[in-house]
Amino acid sequence: MSDTTPADLVLTGGPVHTLSPARARATSLAVRGERIVAVGHDEVREFIGPRTEVVDLRGKLLIPGFQDAHIHPVGGGIELGQCDLSGATTLGEYRERIAAYAHAHPDVEWITGGGWAMEAFPGGLPTAAELDALVPDRPVYLVNRDHHGAWVNSRALERAGLDARTPDPSDGRIERYADGTPTGMLQEGAANLIGRLLPPLTLDERIAGLLRAQELLHSLGVTAWQDALLGTHANLTDPTDAYLATAEDGRLTARVVGALWWDRARGTEQIAELVARREAGTRGRLRCSTVKIMQDGVAENGTAALLGPYLDGCGCASDNSGISFVPPKELQSYVTELDARGFQVHFHALGDRAVREALDAVEAARAANGFTDTRPHLAHLQVVHPDDIGRFRELGASANMQALWAAHEPQMDDLTIPFLGPERSGQQYPFGALLRSGATLAAGSDWPVSSPDPLQALHVAVNRVLPEAPPGTPVFLPEQRVDLGSALAAYTAGSAYVNHLDEVTGTLAPGFLADFAVLDRDPFAGPAEEIGATRVEQTFVGGRRVYAAG
Repeated sequence: MSDTTPADLVLTGGPVHTLSPARARATSLAVRGERIVAVGHDEVREFIGPRTEVVDLRGKLLIPGFQDAHIHPVGGGIELGQCDLSGATTLGEYRERIAAYAHAHPDVEWITGGGWAMEAFPGGLPTAAELDALVPDRPVYLVNRDHHGAWVNSRALERAGLDARTPDPSDGRIERYADGTPTGMLQEGAANLIGRLLPPLTLDERIAGLLRAQELLHSLGVTAWQDALLGTHANLTDPTDAYLATAEDGRLTARVVGALWWDRARGTEQIAELVARREAGTRGRLRCSTVKIMQDGVAENGTAALLGPYLDGCGCASDNSGISFVPPKELQSYVTELDARGFQVHFHALGDRAVREALDAVEAARAANGFTDTRPHLAHLQVVHPDDIGRFRELGASANMQALWAAHEPQMDDLTIPFLGPERSGQQYPFGALLRSGATLAAGSDWPVSSPDPLQALHVAVNRVLPEAPPGTPVFLPEQRVDLGSALAAYTAGSAYVNHLDEVTGTLAPGFLADFAVLDRDPFAGPAEEIGATRVEQTFVGGRRVYAAG
């Protein structure tokens, strides 16, 4: 080693899981300033000087920082401060939380929040009457766990003027009683009929949500992420100004890529605006270099775009195959032009038809523009037709997996499998097949849709069973399990690749940024069934400790 100037920080007594193909494991790592200067074994101790902070790992695992490739942290952080229903799964629990929140906030004009689970209600459909009994005097608007629908009370329906004569919007559905009266459940774009009436949040409230989320994510070992929606959509808060404010004053400690929202009600005329927003939104640790296109909805409410029809309650083919929010030919044109302008495209593609339409759009862009380094990626991938598995590698499109969803639980067993049928149900979340095909895997949480904890997601990627599942729970499509090393690589190096950060993060190597996390154990050394019990003890970004347990 030619330069053994003392380091600022040395972590030793490993193991150190580097994610480097040349040296997968080490025992020590040294940091000077924001960069890693050495990775190895006893020789790294040469960097210890009188002012060097030395961390004894005591056999605990040091890994690159997790990078969440699909997340909504500002909304998640805001919801933590509202009527938070996440984590509960019964109507009784929701009643208690909603009543308590309304009682504690008598001056709030609207009761807002969300996180409720569809399986708590028959058919996944709550009603306004249930909310009216709790909050009769103020409008209530509560988004569900997957944020593809909203539960509202009668006062909210009245405030928006929704009744039996109100038509469904083109991108959503108003659930109704037999006489056409709205029930209080609004799917997809229909939620915006009320969501657009919500009082706007202040910049300070948006910043508070971002910082609340950042603190939580750092505690889970997350050092970078891709925010999957910067812009205005339905009732979702545009987080752009919160990111810009915190990027400028240094409070944004994570590295963030912002995915600019594609307004599906408009066409190519918005691309010039997106170019301007990319330039204005690149400062500090924020880069707005991606465009997010939502191509379909979700399977549980029948809006994920499928190649064939959903089944009805009797197991027969229905007249519904879901919604392609952007017509396929237009999608190809838009993606080709965005790719030509150097944008990465981040697709929401959940059903097999949406996945195919997104891949077709990437293929059109490649044919027109060549293989440029735009790194398109498809998120969610609930149903992927076998014919499309190999196309990810062929087209250089990354598979962005939300592994926590690939398990048996009520929403899957009661609201999805019966309506997909056995063949398509067997094509869900094919992460093992994608890995074997040579596709690049990235990973994210989609929080607040599901837990932002990467270690919970790693547990499911490896086991295809939830960490809290009762004994005897069957493995969900066991042939689609991936090994822990590949799953961890997806959540670190794979997401770093998607975020165009792979030359400086995602691997622990000299010259790379010192973004890493210390776990409380080495999950590789224990049984796979215990991966989900692993916790993060410390998190560092650019050599600075941003989280320490306790």
